[in-house]
Amino acid sequence: MLEPERAIDRIRAAFDAPPGHRTLHAKGRFYRGTFTATPEATQRCRAGHMNGEPAPVVVRWSNAGGDPRVPDPKPDIRGMAVRLEDPDGGIFDLLGQTFPRFPTDDPAEFVAMTEASTRPVTFPLFLARHPRMVPGIVAGMLARGIGSPVSFAEATFYPLHAYGWRDRADERTWVRYVFRPVATAEDRPDGEFSGRDRLGEEMAARLARGPVTHEVWAQIAEERHDPHRVTSVWGGCREMLAGHVVVTGELPDPEADGTPTVFDPCRTVDGIELSDDPILHYRRGAYAESASRRTRSREG
Repeated sequence: MLEPERAIDRIRAAFDAPPGHRTLHAKGRFYRGTFTATPEATQRCRAGHMNGEPAPVVVRWSNAGGDPRVPDPKPDIRGMAVRLEDPDGGIFDLLGQTFPRFPTDDPAEFVAMTEASTRPVTFPLFLARHPRMVPGIVAGMLARGIGSPVSFAEATFYPLHAYGWRDRADERTWVRYVFRPVATAEDRPDGEFSGRDRLGEEMAARLARGPVTHEVWAQIAEERHDPHRVTSVWGGCREMLAGHVVVTGELPDPEADGTPTVFDPCRTVDGIELSDDPILHYRRGAYAESASRRTRSREG
């Protein structure tokens, strides 16, 4: 198993990024809002933020790469991290991305792929040596998971990992989340947004007019679906509308004082449990290592 420390070393070297920033998703902005669950979701999950009342959320929209200096027009995967807060203070983090499939269950292969992706000319050679990763990458490309979107408000995001919902009778349902936009091309704000920070500028113009909403959909697993592998394809699963994330404004940067804000996909609350997905559990150690380095770089 590739140690998280070595994984962070390799990814940071691939992007040649300055210290003090996330290893991946280095460029992003924070926003405030609420999540409100639908009645059907409330019946299926007893978590506090699923009680049907508006629950506070913190959202971070980002570019996926490790270089915070990258211009927004450059094609990339984009991220939408959502922190949901229970009434009793519990926190559940969901980390979505525009790429709808994850190509491997092996952290070492993911690190190698990330390194190879920074060299587009030779990336096809990497895929030729890792043919089992090709279907997931092709599916993501066909879904336009890598690109230069007009707005975060119009993008669909996939948290990818499965979570177990427990209802009040302790019955479990395995689900995967999808964040689907409500915004369309017809309601874009006036103005041209073409600079290196155009996604943040466009979002500011949108929020000056009113909230930005993503529907939260839950894909419901059946017996034939595997919740314990991020690469598992849940063909033909039922979907239900689980709620809405409504972003109302930008937050002052909570990391301005040097304290990292970590969105941890392994952080759960009563009513939501983790699968045995190896990529999911590896992320906790890798994120902790990345956050520790960010703190040390500020102290140094």
